[in-house]
Amino acid sequence: MSMPRGTTVAISIVGVTLAAGSLAADTAIQAPRLGTPLSAGEVAKWDRTIFADGRGLPPGRGTARDGRIIYAQQCASCHGVRGEGGTAEELVNEPKPPSADNPSKAIGSYWPFAPTIFDFVRRSMPPAAPGSLSADETYAVTAYLLFANGIIPESQEMNAAALSAVRMPNRDGFVWIDVKK
Repeated sequence: MSMPRGTTVAISIVGVTLAAGSLAADTAIQAPRLGTPLSAGEVAKWDRTIFADGRGLPPGRGTARDGRIIYAQQCASCHGVRGEGGTAEELVNEPKPPSADNPSKAIGSYWPFAPTIFDFVRRSMPPAAPGSLSADETYAVTAYLLFANGIIPESQEMNAAALSAVRMPNRDGFVWIDVKK
């Protein structure tokens, strides 16, 4: 019995499809086993979002006086004794926006929001042990950096409310993009 030519082709395609499906079931693709799964505690250590308006800042407090000691122990070897820069970026300069004469991106002349300083220090510093500073230590270092840049007095305590209220000198130096359009 002869079959029309199109029927033979259809049967051949069905046979190849069935064979491929059987092969795929026998050889399941597995992802590479890279790294180690994180525990809930490890995820929580890094799952800390702090917004520019201060939402997400943890409880704690610190002053520039306390922060000066921590800075000397944890930061000065890279950023310089007075924040002037060394093997890492300068942190302290006049609190005025960058310009052709003053291209500094130091905290006082560049950063638009104080809570983001806390966030960066908390997540990234010191480089050999990021995330190792307590909330109080991070508030103190942040207070010291704000004081060293002439933004707050040395005795002013920084906590979530106070840090959120700090008006940075370059807050209006950025062109903000409204992404909701």
